[in-house]
Amino acid sequence: MRQLNDSIGYVEFAYAVQNQLSWTQLDNQAGVFVQPDDSSFSAAAAHADWLATPGMGVILTHQKGEQSWPITAASFILVPKKQKQPEVGKAVLSFFDWAYQQGAELARELDYVPLPQEVVEQIRHAWAQELRTAEGQPIWP
Repeated sequence: MRQLNDSIGYVEFAYAVQNQLSWTQLDNQAGVFVQPDDSSFSAAAAHADWLATPGMGVILTHQKGEQSWPITAASFILVPKKQKQPEVGKAVLSFFDWAYQQGAELARELDYVPLPQEVVEQIRHAWAQELRTAEGQPIWP
């Protein structure tokens, strides 16, 4: 990055912002040149087909949309579908539910981008439909 003259590197956006690195525009799937920012990362997440991807493990590279940043990634949390300790599983989901409700501003302060609300709703719906106790009872809500 700054140690090698005339070089190009790729780091996460938060690191680039916090270390005052320069960045460039990239052309996306729609052929539009976009800047890396909250709106272009959110656009990539919003255009992804989360429900059609097993386990919602979507790769956000080259998502549709004129505003989508072409090299976007999400962090994933793995939760077993069959919960041997449903009270622990529900506590884990409660934490993430809190993070979705209360953590958006903190994420922005750290130069990260919260998931779009429509994606959060899809995740909550998946929790209710797919996560079960050993006896088959839903653990969420």
